[in-house]
Amino acid sequence: MKLAIIPVTPFQQNCSLVVCTTTNRAALVDPGGEVDRLLDAVAKSGATLEKILVTHGHVDHCGGVAEIAQRTGVPIEGPQREDAFWIDQLARQAAMFGVPTARPFAPDRWLEHGDTAEVGAIRFDVIHCPGHTPGHVVFANAGLGVAFVGDVLFAGSIGRTDFPRSDHAALLRSIRTRLWPLGDDVTFVPGHGPTSTFGEERATNPFVGDAAFRAGAT
Repeated sequence: MKLAIIPVTPFQQNCSLVVCTTTNRAALVDPGGEVDRLLDAVAKSGATLEKILVTHGHVDHCGGVAEIAQRTGVPIEGPQREDAFWIDQLARQAAMFGVPTARPFAPDRWLEHGDTAEVGAIRFDVIHCPGHTPGHVVFANAGLGVAFVGDVLFAGSIGRTDFPRSDHAALLRSIRTRLWPLGDDVTFVPGHGPTSTFGEERATNPFVGDAAFRAGAT
């Protein structure tokens, strides 16, 4: 697998270009905007874009989805359908936050916990991780040691839970019961900021690390 992380929009949201080196097929994970730049990155990779993967319905993560799908004809997979209300509001989100390409879209496939999403010969497990949003999903391949976690977890922090239908307790539960079991050596790509590993966050993250739970912080 080849991976390029491309921060886009003023939110500096990490869009990931994932390329299967066996098949030369590719996916864009969370194309939040700057569509021309993202499609140029795909062209320069020499790979064939086969789909768009979406972790959740916030504009900085899916503001470019509708335009890319229209221009390329590729299908959209994700998020889980509980985020439909966010996707339906994309035009309003765009007006509020200045993401001009954002408009609502209908995923070709809503995803559920336990599904898989393929990029060429690479298979990602779909893990439903509610909390930041109710329909947030994570794409993980423990064998390759990589996970795309959107805004569930960050290096040294966790996702915000002050949005409509956010749930702080659910977010902590998602991280500890659905991400930590993937293994300490798994590197995760967050929605913003640098990558880290689950092991590093278990050891040091003040919100969801092991020490926080031993101290009864939650």
